[in-house]
Amino acid sequence: MRAVPVRAGHPLGEVGADGGVEWWIVLAIGLHGGMDTLELRAEADAVLAELVRDPSGSARLREDQWQAVAALVEERRRALVVQRTGWGKSAVYFVATALLRRRGAGPTVIISPLLALMRNQVEAAARAGIRARTINSANPEEWETIHGEVERGETDVLLVSPERLNSVDFRDQVLPKLAATTGLLVVDEAHCISDWGHDFRPDYRRLRTMLAELPAGVPVLATTATANARVTEDVAEQLGTGSGDALVLRGPLDRESLRLGVLQLPDAAHRLAWLGERLGDMPGSGIIYTLTVAAAEEVAAFLRQRGYPVASYTGKTENADRLQAEEDLLANRVKALVATSALGMGFDKPDLGFVVHLGSPSSPIAYYQQVGRAGRGVDHADVLLLPGREDEAIWRYFASVGFPPEEQVRRTLAVLEEAGRPLSLPALEPLVDLRRSRLETMLKVLDVDGAVKRVKGGWTATGQQWAYDAERYAWVARQREAEQQAMRDYVATTGCRMEFLQRQLDDEKAAPCGRCDNCAGPWLDAVVSSGALSGAAGELDRPGVEVEPRRMWPTGMAAVGVDLKGRIPAGQQAATGRALGRLSDIGWGNRLRPLLSESAADAPVPDDVLTAVVTVVADWARSPGGWASGAPDAQGRPVGVVAMPSRTRPQLVSSLAAGLARVGRLPLLGTLAYAPQAGEYAAHRSNSAQRLRALAASFTVPDDVAAALAATPGPVLLVDDYADSGWTLAVGARLLRQAGADQVLPLVLALAG
Repeated sequence: MRAVPVRAGHPLGEVGADGGVEWWIVLAIGLHGGMDTLELRAEADAVLAELVRDPSGSARLREDQWQAVAALVEERRRALVVQRTGWGKSAVYFVATALLRRRGAGPTVIISPLLALMRNQVEAAARAGIRARTINSANPEEWETIHGEVERGETDVLLVSPERLNSVDFRDQVLPKLAATTGLLVVDEAHCISDWGHDFRPDYRRLRTMLAELPAGVPVLATTATANARVTEDVAEQLGTGSGDALVLRGPLDRESLRLGVLQLPDAAHRLAWLGERLGDMPGSGIIYTLTVAAAEEVAAFLRQRGYPVASYTGKTENADRLQAEEDLLANRVKALVATSALGMGFDKPDLGFVVHLGSPSSPIAYYQQVGRAGRGVDHADVLLLPGREDEAIWRYFASVGFPPEEQVRRTLAVLEEAGRPLSLPALEPLVDLRRSRLETMLKVLDVDGAVKRVKGGWTATGQQWAYDAERYAWVARQREAEQQAMRDYVATTGCRMEFLQRQLDDEKAAPCGRCDNCAGPWLDAVVSSGALSGAAGELDRPGVEVEPRRMWPTGMAAVGVDLKGRIPAGQQAATGRALGRLSDIGWGNRLRPLLSESAADAPVPDDVLTAVVTVVADWARSPGGWASGAPDAQGRPVGVVAMPSRTRPQLVSSLAAGLARVGRLPLLGTLAYAPQAGEYAAHRSNSAQRLRALAASFTVPDDVAAALAATPGPVLLVDDYADSGWTLAVGARLLRQAGADQVLPLVLALAG
């Protein structure tokens, strides 16, 4: 009797062609555990049939899935399942949940990292008659109701985001009750537990505490598709905390439906043009991954102009828009979502026909995880990588925001100890030199390590001894470098691409796939028509990005001796400004990054860049509200140009200001000056409070600039090389407006984000 898939889109188990149970399975089960085991297996298969909507009732778990279910239900073990994307890990924990609940166990708690994954899991559970609820950042208004349902036994499955584990109320009031009543704990995307993994999340490390507090005999299942041997060992060790060794079930990671390829094109315009011409030929609908938010929005806008139904999906996309985008892709109402890694783990569209990467991820393991979205329920799906020259600059940026140096960590601990009371993130920010997101991540790690604790009102030091594990952090940094080199090697390899990825994940069964462009030959060429290339180049060369002004001073500035708080008075604010481009986009970003890199020599602004900036100013003038728009409430025409001072690029900034004044026939009013007390402090990537602290008293308006403003009041262009936090422009605008400028119009070459 032949085994066939349940149906396309449900790689959760198998169905016998005649609906029967194969004799060798009966024999294996009987030898293993007798008729009780056989009855349990039949019951498990019946649950699976409900889960996958198989009216014939002939669905059954595969042997590797049954092994995991049996370990959880019969043996009440802790198990780590490392299986390829689409293997059917969710079937294991939903079937185990149904069996355990029927035997009187408490609800299953699933720690799940992404909202898209949670939504899919709730829908899948309902198909099997399993009542599932979720607690995450998108539904706080439902939390109290859900807590009550769990306590009354009305919920079979509770999906919880890892961030909830470190919420004070949840940790102190809800988590102890869950730990005491949980019937099964599931840790989805378990590689996030390990800081050796490609997507380490400190909130996951709180699970060690929960694992240690679980009553004896409560089974635990951890699942992932992207764990190499080191990560597997680390997760299994944490999983077995206080409960002996964890069972590790690891399968081959080849994805038979995927055809992998790499296409190297000369530049961003060629890549965009190629995609614009070939997207319609790609099978079904899919995902186009980019490395940055700016690139995702840029590519989506270009493809929409070419008539493709696409949507962008990033960390900045509103939750309602994300949900709509997911639904549109699931229903094939869009050809593709143009996404960052925000659309990654857990998004489940079985018939996804292709995944294209415009830009190479920095890790082959992360790449494997993302391409695994495709081909789950179809025989063939195409996976294509289009690497770009900007990739490594983006890798370097993300690598630079890892765990902070020891002195910054010690400073944070000292501030908390000296405070003698809990400090919130806004209160702590002005006192330490870290951006809020990085500060919060560091505090979560310190919390798990026992050095700090999150309490009502913020964070407090525990006074416990804490050691900075420099060797471990250095090893992780070296591992990141090795992963980056592996991605370079993946692009360049002449061997099998799937085998390459399998070996990166330490898959002992790695072997040539016979399908990829190296095994079977390329199926796509690099030809781009001149018309498409011209259109793409024109889109990428289109200059101009709005620069939103700062409107509120950071909180807590009084604590560092700066008397600024609340809303910036309207008479001291800058107007919405303009930038030539973003450093993170694939158009002007590629041109501006070398010009503004730390290693670049200072030099006058290149002619083509100045010409593009002039175009930005002309478009700005004609825009609604611009001084040449003719609108009744339009800004007045600038009366002059003022430059910000620069210690690193004085020629670049001054020549840009002078060039704009010359072309626009405006007076060059001069340059703001550094105040005598201004130090050499450079607040690179620090938080807003620290930047403002460094900048607040660093500049002055020279007498000749002040006199010019007094003689000819009106708007002025304020010119600088780039804007990162926006505080330099905010401080400069405040000074100019106090000196008599009617309005300040910021103009920079680049936005950092």
